[in-house]
Amino acid sequence: MLLSLEEAAKLLGVSKSTMRRWEEEGRIKPERTPGGHRRYHSEELTQMAMHPMPKTDRVTIAYARVFSHDQKADLERQAMLLSEFCTKNGWTHEVIRDLGSGLNYQKKGLKTLLQRIMRNDVERLVITHKDRLLRFGAELVFAICEEFHTEVVIVNKSEDTSDEDELTRDVLEIITVFSARLYGSRSHKNKKLIERMKEATNNDEDKAAADPTTE
Repeated sequence: MLLSLEEAAKLLGVSKSTMRRWEEEGRIKPERTPGGHRRYHSEELTQMAMHPMPKTDRVTIAYARVFSHDQKADLERQAMLLSEFCTKNGWTHEVIRDLGSGLNYQKKGLKTLLQRIMRNDVERLVITHKDRLLRFGAELVFAICEEFHTEVVIVNKSEDTSDEDELTRDVLEIITVFSARLYGSRSHKNKKLIERMKEATNNDEDKAAADPTTE
C-alpha cells in the first residue's frame, strides 16, 4: 500500500520537512508518481515506526534573553548559567542569545529558535524562566515544541522576578501601543499620557532605590 507524504509523516509522527530531509540523507527512498509526488510503502514505514531512528542529529538549545543592549552583562550571566546546567546534565548544546522585549514576537533569536524546532532539529529547549521566552504567549511556543517532540526544560519554575525594570518597560510598551491606537500616535493626548507614565515609573524607581528596606 502506498501512502502520500502527509500520510507517511502522520504515521511516523514527524513533520513533512523531516520526511524530505530523511530522503535527502538517504534514510528513506519514496517512489514518485508521474506527476512527481512522493509515495511511501506502508510496510517500510511500519518497520521504521517499530524501530525508530536514533535522534543523534537533534540538539539541545539553551535560549537566553534580556530587554536591551545595556543588559549584555546579564545576558552573558544567563547564558553561562544555562550552559553550565546543560553541561552538568551531559547535553551537547548551543546557546541562542536574544535582545528585545518579552512582548516582541519578531526577535531574531526567537525566530531562529522556532525555525529550528519546526525543522525537527531540536531535541530539547532549555530556559531559565518561562518569561525569558515571551512575556505572554510562551504556551504557544510550548505547544509547537510538543508537536515536534521537543522537550522543554525550565531551570527555575518560580516566577521570574529578577528584573522588575524589564517588566515595567514591558507594561509601559503595552500602554504605549493601546494609547496610540486610542488617541493616535502623534496626538497631544497620547504624548501627554506616555510622559506621565514614564514620570510615574521613574518616581517609583527612585523611591525603591532610596528605601533601604527594598531588596
